Order: sequence, then C-alpha cells, then structure tokens
Amino acid sequence: MKKKIGIAVTVAALVGSISLGFTTTASNAATPSLPTLTKGFLTIGTDDPAYTPWFDSNKPTNGKGFESAVAFAVAKQLGYPASKVKWVKAPFNTVIQPGKKKFDFDINEVSITPERAKAVDFSTGYYDVAQALVTTSKSKIAKAKSIADLANAKLGASVGSTSYATITGVIKPKAKPAVFDTNDIATQALINGQIDGLVLDLPTAFYVAAASLKDGLIVGQFAPKAGSDQFGLVLTKGSALTKSVSAAVDALRANGTLKALAAKWLSNTAGAPVLK
Repeated sequence: MKKKIGIAVTVAALVGSISLGFTTTASNAATPSLPTLTKGFLTIGTDDPAYTPWFDSNKPTNGKGFESAVAFAVAKQLGYPASKVKWVKAPFNTVIQPGKKKFDFDINEVSITPERAKAVDFSTGYYDVAQALVTTSKSKIAKAKSIADLANAKLGASVGSTSYATITGVIKPKAKPAVFDTNDIATQALINGQIDGLVLDLPTAFYVAAASLKDGLIVGQFAPKAGSDQFGLVLTKGSALTKSVSAAVDALRANGTLKALAAKWLSNTAGAPVLK
C-alpha cells in the first residue's frame, strides 16, 4: 500500500515486524583466506534495531533492504558465500569510536568524515546520500521554501550524525539544535511538538514521513555541496582488510550493482525540492 505525503511524493510504507534473531543462508561455495576475525568467515556488524529501508524487518541476515543486500554483495565479491557470513550487533556510537572492533566491517549508514577517519578505517563510499528535513503538515515550517525560512525553527537530529552537522553548518538556525540518541526518539520529539523539524538522510526521511508520522512531509533536501555525504563501510583503524573491502565496493559500483540495489530498495527521491 502506498501513501501520498507532503509535496505529492509517493513512497512505500515499508513497515516490518521486529525480530532480533540473526541467522544466515546456507551456501556450498568455497571461501578465501583473508585475515578475518574468524578464519573462513566474514563478520559484519550493524545496529539493533536495523531500520527500514536499509534493512527489512530488523533482520540483517535476510538479504533484504539496501544495506543488507550491499553487505552480502560485498561478501560475495570478497569470495564469502552467505553461509560464511556472520552478523553481530554494534551500536552506532561504538562503531565510530577508536579501538579494536568485533566485526570485520560494519554497515550502518555511517558517513565518511575526516574526523571519524582518525579513529576508524572506511571503505570507499557505497552510497551518496543527501540530507533532508522532515516535519508535519501543521508545523510552522511546513511551507518553507528556502534555508532562510528555517532561521527561527527548532530542529533536531541524532547525536554525532552528519544530519546534526547539516543543521549547524548548513541551515544554521538561531535556536540551538536538539540532539537525540536515536532517530526513533527524535521522531517522537517531533510528534510531541518538542521540535519543529527533524533532519535525516533522504531515504530515511521518506520512510519516517510515510510510516512514522501522521501527515508527515518532507520540506526539502539540501544541495549536494551543502548537505550531502557518502556512506562507507567501517573497519578497525589500520585493518588489513580495508584495501580488499574498498576494492570490492569499487567493483560493485563499476559493474552497476550498487546502483541496481539502490533502485530496488530505496524510495524514489525525485520529488523532494532542494532548499537553498
């Protein structure tokens, strides 16, 4: 079922039931001898819950959702079949901190930034994403057409995110932005009227506006030079796998796999106007 939101943008209401079991699909293919945490296996981390549209039904292991599909595609490119892939839970804030990781790589909409690259390794980017502003039809910023129209807005975003950096570095409202531990808490704050709008990456913004908000709408997105970023796979700083993982991502970009997976799993964002 589809729902029309905000600026006449139609998106899929991709709401799945929550399940915390992490399992894998069997395969008989041979595996390579890369220096992974567990010999013969590739361990991939992500947060719990793992949100739509990046994952489906909070099951990273089912291959559904953009990031689950990308993770398995990278694994396959490295020579690891699904039966040789293990998933572990890794909260976002722990992933971007320095120190040895419990995964070979993590996939969790982590934007590549110079500051984070001091603490962890990143693969080359697997997805180019813009930031967007979500609100409700009754909000005072519902009809905003420019960044200047947001000057007096109380905005919010997840802690440590590029969404927050977009508020402080691109939008620059007069009011201090609100910071939240998770997007779920931030969305509830918007519902409660504690904030006027919520900044999220564009695909997540479409999902939240359609599935989590009554009369939700996307005010707009921010120009690539201003508010966009690139997601990368996260590895332990100095990992011996970084070069191989980056090569796998580059191959998937070159052969059109990343583009095809984005087209399959992520909502069409053509209708979100660019705020300048």
